[in-house]
Amino acid sequence: MNLHDYEMHLLNGQLQSLDQYQNNVVLIVNTASKCGFTDQYQGLEDLYRKYKDEGLVILAFPCNQFGHQEPGNHKDIALFCEKNYGVSFPVFEKIDVNGNNAPRLFQDLKKAAPGLLGSKRIKWNFTKFLISPLQNKVERYSPQTKPEDLELDIRLALKRLKKAKTAA
Repeated sequence: MNLHDYEMHLLNGQLQSLDQYQNNVVLIVNTASKCGFTDQYQGLEDLYRKYKDEGLVILAFPCNQFGHQEPGNHKDIALFCEKNYGVSFPVFEKIDVNGNNAPRLFQDLKKAAPGLLGSKRIKWNFTKFLISPLQNKVERYSPQTKPEDLELDIRLALKRLKKAKTAA
């Protein structure tokens, strides 16, 4: 997946090219502030702080499509993330991840890494997609998969990234 093909708006409204993350290991997550999995924000922040200097980027995309669990506006979401979890990774504007209004980024993620039984739909908040740039590979993880359970996969992807940068 080439991230240079996508532009998305951050919570502050600024248009952000995802091209700047092309040479990183990227974890994309659809999030919500009133979900049973919301405490995963803490695990995501812990992973980000631990591995950001090695090349991990986490990109959060709030979504209100599942049980209306992200009802707030952009300011509400930003305040919630900062106040409750100290989120320092990029959080983007609220989007739909399924249906006609889903941005092409999420359409392509679902094609690259279908869910259970080949489903192209995201079933709930905190579905995660790990993009490993060297393998041009996308792995999909269920909402039940805790961020800390991704650590081994992240470390392996970062190790390959470091090795490639060293060889270059």
